[in-house]
Amino acid sequence: MDVVRILIAILLPPLGVFLQVGIGLHFWLNILLTIFGYVPGIIHAIWVIVRK
Repeated sequence: MDVVRILIAILLPPLGVFLQVGIGLHFWLNILLTIFGYVPGIIHAIWVIVRK
């Protein structure tokens, strides 16, 4: 399942984080990072998914 979440995180970083942790601090942080730059959003999303 983590492989699917990582693929989703590459396409839509906030969705990947949402599927991992739900709506919380990391979700809102990832939306902010994705707005400021797509790559930081991807890096953060993958970090949240792999950290589990």
